[in-house]
Amino acid sequence: MTDTRAARPANRPASAPSLPSPAQLRRIACQAADDVGPALAAAFRTAVETEEKTSAHDLVTWYDSATEERLVELLTAAVPDSRITGEEGGAQGAGAVEWIVDPIDGTSNFAHGFAMFSVSIAAAVDGEVVAGVVHDPSNGLTFSADDADAWLRQAGGERALTGRAVRHTAGEQQLNLVTSYPSAEALQIDGAAALETFGEAISTFSTVRRLVSGALELCHAAAGWADVVFGVDTSPWDVAAGMLILRRAGGTYEGLGAGADTRGDHLAPHYLAFAPGVDSPTARRLVKGIAERRAG
Repeated sequence: MTDTRAARPANRPASAPSLPSPAQLRRIACQAADDVGPALAAAFRTAVETEEKTSAHDLVTWYDSATEERLVELLTAAVPDSRITGEEGGAQGAGAVEWIVDPIDGTSNFAHGFAMFSVSIAAAVDGEVVAGVVHDPSNGLTFSADDADAWLRQAGGERALTGRAVRHTAGEQQLNLVTSYPSAEALQIDGAAALETFGEAISTFSTVRRLVSGALELCHAAAGWADVVFGVDTSPWDVAAGMLILRRAGGTYEGLGAGADTRGDHLAPHYLAFAPGVDSPTARRLVKGIAERRAG
């Protein structure tokens, strides 16, 4: 992997201004998330109007676009040599730092008054994610990571997510799984196989939860609140920040599917993730089966 702690990417001229370090990028992203969080918290559980983006299962609100616009303004002002990959606005600008932004990860939860949504911001240099922030405004939680560590900030202060005692379990039946699979779209594609996969998951694990916020699912694994997480048909803004936070906390994130071997894991369409110290042969087999069905 490229050592992104160097101040200047290899393809930039020596005279170019130095890029912010991963630690600086993390602080910039935290400040941006803190800026937009209060408006989302204030709007939460009010009469938020929604529109269908691709279907009744894929909603968008005015707050999605307004939040992304504000984040673009803040991030590009802080790092002029940057570009944006956003869920709502797509690719914008040009620069050495790529900000990968999901203004509201879990829009349906936000619109329906379910306190499980977040602002997700990742910074990538030369295709590698080097800093990430996932801010949960309704619960007052901010997860973040850079090249040194992963942190959780809440009312009592900020603490590192590394160095915690790992919870050991006697077997898969004691693990909890978090996944949004199968979605309505996945059911249309995978048919009965999707229900069989979900049924085996329910039978195997202690609990199966659907948070419908990929960024928070990964962060909950980083904190040890979830054991196994997997996602299907994801986009970079769903997972980039959470992926780094989980890895820096000592957990595992594996990108799967077309292009997983040649692109950054945050660009792979499917993923499997484990909390620190956790593994699951059943989860590996189930997710591998999904990826193989899609590839076939």
